[in-house]
Amino acid sequence: MPHGHSHDHGHGCSHEATDVDHALEMGIEYSLYTKIDLENTECLNEENDGSGKTVFKPYENRQDTSKYVQSDADEELLFNIPFTGNIKLKGIIICGANDNSHPNRVKIFKNRPKMTFDDAHGKADQEFELTRDVRGEIEYSPKVVTFSSVHHLSLYFPSNFGDDNTRIYYIGLRGEFSEAHYHGVTICNYEARANAADHKEKAFDGVGRAIQ
Repeated sequence: MPHGHSHDHGHGCSHEATDVDHALEMGIEYSLYTKIDLENTECLNEENDGSGKTVFKPYENRQDTSKYVQSDADEELLFNIPFTGNIKLKGIIICGANDNSHPNRVKIFKNRPKMTFDDAHGKADQEFELTRDVRGEIEYSPKVVTFSSVHHLSLYFPSNFGDDNTRIYYIGLRGEFSEAHYHGVTICNYEARANAADHKEKAFDGVGRAIQ
């Protein structure tokens, strides 16, 4: 991933400090995993139940290979990822093993909860050909216009580089987050219904009194 270093030859540690700053910055930018509704996140065709959720972890743990998800019946994996608000997706990192189990393609769908494999075979909002990335250094950039208001993300990995099963260690999501205002909408709708009901009752009472 290209990024610039400022070199101050008068101080031998400036390069190291820049690297640390960059790592901290990336860690902050790739913190959207904290906004995932993990309880309702699902991974279809995972070999071990719940293992799909373990690949959403801090950026600094992206090379941790102790937790991963591996596909079961074939090489396909499908993640349905709800968020606790709305996100603007700006970057994705896919980290896998340095072998043929690394996925070679991903199809991305927005705001289509509970997708199935049949759904995933349809046209995606965007898709990327993937390169083997063991260190978590390659970032794919979704179209910001397309992914500017996302409350649910589906990631479909249809194939890998030739293995019977697909293995993923880390999925990083970079972008912006904003709180959802569902409660406000609900209250407004409720008040609107209540007011309409009040008017109907008043109108009925008026008619009733007029008849008497």
